[in-house]
Amino acid sequence: MKQELSSEQREQLVKVLKARFEKNPNRHEGLEWAKIEAKLEANPEKLWSLNEMEKTEGEPDVVGYDEKKDEYIFVDCSAESPKGRRSVCYDRAALESRKKFPPENSAMDLANEMGIEMLTEAQYRALQELGQYDLKSSSWVQTPDNIRKLGGAIFCDRRYDTVFVYHNGADSYYAARGFRGSLRV
Repeated sequence: MKQELSSEQREQLVKVLKARFEKNPNRHEGLEWAKIEAKLEANPEKLWSLNEMEKTEGEPDVVGYDEKKDEYIFVDCSAESPKGRRSVCYDRAALESRKKFPPENSAMDLANEMGIEMLTEAQYRALQELGQYDLKSSSWVQTPDNIRKLGGAIFCDRRYDTVFVYHNGADSYYAARGFRGSLRV
């Protein structure tokens, strides 16, 4: 099923993204909004995913440009882990293994439904170079297979002016833990 926004929704979202882009120049030095907007207009399915990021309070913004692939990189830049994506376990296997009180969804499934990628630990650390995020919340990040095979998953946050990486059972979920995503356009 193809996901699309109406022309009014697209116009409104582009306005929001442009305002955020202009308000936070430190996140994307040297990048021009006109080029980004042209890419967005040429990729309506990406606008749908960005709208999903926005609806779940991720506040997506451009944080980089991949010259080789000619793609702009959007990442959730909300101060805390997006509120509309919290209280989720790590992935489908963790969700299905949880017998008592399972969460409604998993982070990996939700990211897939939205058409975005969950941040890696490296991407999370790069985001933290642009500001201070997750001072009160935490965010699942992509977990290496060797950890996941043993039942675990990793998440990150920022405390004491330091980015920490932790582990938990992949089936755990908390009201203050969600995930941050990225999208290439």
